[in-house]
Amino acid sequence: MDLDASETLDRVVVVALGGNLAGDYGSPKAAQEAALALFADAGLTIVKRSSWWRSASWPDPSLPDYMNAVVLVETSLSPAQTLQALHEVEARFGRRRGQANAPRVLDLDLIAHGRAVSGVGEGLILPHPRAAERLFVMGPLAEIAPDWRHPVSGETAAALAASARAGKDAAPAV
Repeated sequence: MDLDASETLDRVVVVALGGNLAGDYGSPKAAQEAALALFADAGLTIVKRSSWWRSASWPDPSLPDYMNAVVLVETSLSPAQTLQALHEVEARFGRRRGQANAPRVLDLDLIAHGRAVSGVGEGLILPHPRAAERLFVMGPLAEIAPDWRHPVSGETAAALAASARAGKDAAPAV
């Protein structure tokens, strides 16, 4: 797949991964690798992935750093089905939703599902309402698809990464 073609970028699904706890996996990165290994069985075919990025824990930087990445996937699932599949993968890693910004083994965010745009009243907000502000999302996305365009603003991933206001310490992990 040629991910530089605009028609391909218009239909690709963008998923962000993050975590700052190892759980049973030895490290946050190992836990996320294990989660990625489950994507195919969930109906999500990974077509491209970023390198690992590290960012400070927020709102409490004394907690372990986060490891983050972005993957581009193809799927025949609807946006709601894709989100459900991601939540099912998270649940296998012990994720329980409820406390915002809590340390976790795995966090999977549906950033964009092609060019789909939906609002609060529709049950799923697309594109992800805060992703464009986060360097730990836009940096990895710009690394693998700099010409990807935000479905609402039309700005590229590269431009959004350059102007991101949250997670400004995010950088490729060494």
